[in-house]
Amino acid sequence: MTEDPPVIDHRVSADTEGVHTAWDKGIDPVERIDPGDVVEFTCRDATNGQVEPDSTPATLPDLDVDQVHSLTGPVAVEGARPGDVLQVEILDVEHRGWGYTLVLPGAMEHGLLADEFPEPALHVWELDGDVARFVNDIEVPVAPFPGIVGVAPAEEGEYGTFPPRSTGGNVDIKHLTAGSTVYLPIAVEDALFSIGDCHAAQGDGEVCGTGIEAPMSVTCRFDLRSDLTINQPQFETDGPFTPTGRDERMFGTSGIDEDLYSASEKAVRSMVSHLHNERDLTREEAYILCSAAVDLKLNQVVNAPHWTVSAYLPESIFPEALQR
Repeated sequence: MTEDPPVIDHRVSADTEGVHTAWDKGIDPVERIDPGDVVEFTCRDATNGQVEPDSTPATLPDLDVDQVHSLTGPVAVEGARPGDVLQVEILDVEHRGWGYTLVLPGAMEHGLLADEFPEPALHVWELDGDVARFVNDIEVPVAPFPGIVGVAPAEEGEYGTFPPRSTGGNVDIKHLTAGSTVYLPIAVEDALFSIGDCHAAQGDGEVCGTGIEAPMSVTCRFDLRSDLTINQPQFETDGPFTPTGRDERMFGTSGIDEDLYSASEKAVRSMVSHLHNERDLTREEAYILCSAAVDLKLNQVVNAPHWTVSAYLPESIFPEALQR
């Protein structure tokens, strides 16, 4: 039996007054809600509308990075106090039928292999229901989620949205799909919750700097938990933990190094080479696909002095001719 959709108590649109691009406890809330309320947020894409369905790589060097990320909010939660925990149930996430993955020019140093991809690249995805369509008939399953969920920091002033914080923010946890619950430590009165940077899909690591970025709507139910004490975000989720939501055949490349970041670079570099040499993709297409559908996993951190990181590629995203 299909559950009835939740009754929405508030709608927060992504109009000029309801969008901001920095964390700042001094920003006035656009809505006040009570614990237990359900809120539907309209979220712009991560570039604040600078990338459109007809955009090309030629437009990327002029991208205004100061507009990344455009967040909807903040919402004030009545009764929220520092030391409490904000419980956010993600009830529904809906895309608009399109999204994009981009590689910014290497000079911007955004992406795991930025030095190796100095030219901008862009793929605009058609989101057809539960599938995102790539080149060569490759299909990436869609599992939409908000990349940024967070509350305002305690410190005075503005803080950038790129690095995550103890109060949440740009965590890019791809498992915060509909049905998940995230817990955020509250640092200021009223909590001041904001959300955005929605992704239709993403590989763990988001290695080129973007997942499948897309405008979306996200519906959440809020509650306050004074019985919990946490210092960093926590969450509950059913996944999916693989792109299709089931155990499936994977192809993996490993990186071994004394530094975890370098090990990650090696794993992804090998995967890009594999996709280029064995799966008929350009290097730019391979890098983009890694960011959208390849999961980085930390295999071991105990066998000093070398650590192991592997990149996992699901075979099911390929047409049969490209499967191994």
